[in-house]
Amino acid sequence: MNRSNLEGGHMGGREPKVVIIGAGVAGIATAATLREAGFTDLTVLEKGTDVGGVWHWNRYPGLTCDVPSQMYQFSFAPKPDWSRVFAPGEEIQRYLRDVVDRLDLARHLRLGAEVVGAEFTGAGWRISVADGSTLEADFLIAATGVLHHPFTPDIPGLDTFAGRVVHTARWPEDVTMRDRRIAVIGTGSTGVQIVSALQPEASHLAHFVRTPQWVMWAPMGLRQPAVVSALLDKVPPAAHRALYDVLLWASGILADITTRPSWRRRLAQEYARWCLRRQVPEPELRRRLTPDYQPLCKRQVLSNTYYRAIRAGNAELVEAPIERVTPRGIRTADGREHDVDLIVLATGFQAHNYMRPMNLRGRDGLTIDEAWAKGPRAYRMTAIPGFPNLFTVLGPNSPTGSISLQYSAELTARYIARWLARFRDRELDTVEVTEPAATRFNDQVAAALGPTVWNTGCNSWYLTEEGTVDLWPFDRATMAELLGEPDDRDFLVRQNLIPDRF
Repeated sequence: MNRSNLEGGHMGGREPKVVIIGAGVAGIATAATLREAGFTDLTVLEKGTDVGGVWHWNRYPGLTCDVPSQMYQFSFAPKPDWSRVFAPGEEIQRYLRDVVDRLDLARHLRLGAEVVGAEFTGAGWRISVADGSTLEADFLIAATGVLHHPFTPDIPGLDTFAGRVVHTARWPEDVTMRDRRIAVIGTGSTGVQIVSALQPEASHLAHFVRTPQWVMWAPMGLRQPAVVSALLDKVPPAAHRALYDVLLWASGILADITTRPSWRRRLAQEYARWCLRRQVPEPELRRRLTPDYQPLCKRQVLSNTYYRAIRAGNAELVEAPIERVTPRGIRTADGREHDVDLIVLATGFQAHNYMRPMNLRGRDGLTIDEAWAKGPRAYRMTAIPGFPNLFTVLGPNSPTGSISLQYSAELTARYIARWLARFRDRELDTVEVTEPAATRFNDQVAAALGPTVWNTGCNSWYLTEEGTVDLWPFDRATMAELLGEPDDRDFLVRQNLIPDRF
């Protein structure tokens, strides 16, 4: 990062007061990037008892990242000694905690501080915390991510179950799984991982599947060779950065596969079909496990154990719709009663809430629910009309499906830093994206989503309630271009709203 480009006029400037909501991947990337750019008046508010976001809240058995470890890290904090090629969740959370400690970000951090509301005052933001405290800020940055509000399905009778009901996103430490009859509801990556983890210990495991997933084989348990860790530990930072850039470049193949029809997409889809044929030789079970949509339409599930687990003698695939939960178990539409001791909800998150349910009010009292009445939308993933001096990191359209979240967060934070530098240099007091600019960008997104694989006819968590795909449909180069230098033509830039504080 070229700090001098962002620090022009610092000696005679004013320090912007910044509040960041969230200390997951997005919040840590933002705090570290802003600190590197010379901004020090930062407060990071985190509702959890530790940093890590989704990696703090999710602790279920078998939790593993489906992105290779050497890509699932910050460019400014390489970790040479990952234990596996695909890291377990606990190790990722420790890495994120270590980054906070190594970069001395803890001085800016308030844990157990849930933001319940924020209001634009005309010049800045007043933020309300659940403990009754308030903070004032010139800029508010929402780094709340997408996977932090667990979704519990509305199943009749769920509250009558005599056993225990647990959600994978709030996994308790005292739950017993050995020799129990377990029902797992949910078929995404979480459902696949937890079925694989629980099946060996369960007396019986029933996986309730509304729609089967394509599951690609990948070496999820493969250890990172010690020689690789030793070599990476000895190379200079520049070499780490070069490796990171090469991996980012290689990920462009995935962007090509997902965003446009090509021979690469056809090849990847055929691999998914081959994995099912190869690992499930029984014709009837294979038929029941075959989805009715194209591979890659949903977030792709990777596993080297699921098909083996669901074929085991103590496991079964249940396709009949759930009618209701009873005190003894689950009754399905075919009239069958499934007696179980434990119900596991692997049902994911309310992925499109972003900052909500906090009471967020922008200019003229505009609420975020009013602004997003037709679904979440933002200009270039980071600015919302009607909300001056507010930016989002990994906001609407930023679940990329093909581009590193860490890269996206760092790039967005550097974009925001350019606005903060202009505030520091007294070039502006408030900045707000215009409605026409946001509409134009969202129209471009909608057009670009047309040929993507996510738009080929499946019901995935990528879809909003309005039926639009909430993903980034462009490649990494386009993201870098759009989040380069801010374009004043797309913003209302105002000065002389804030008295001189120095």
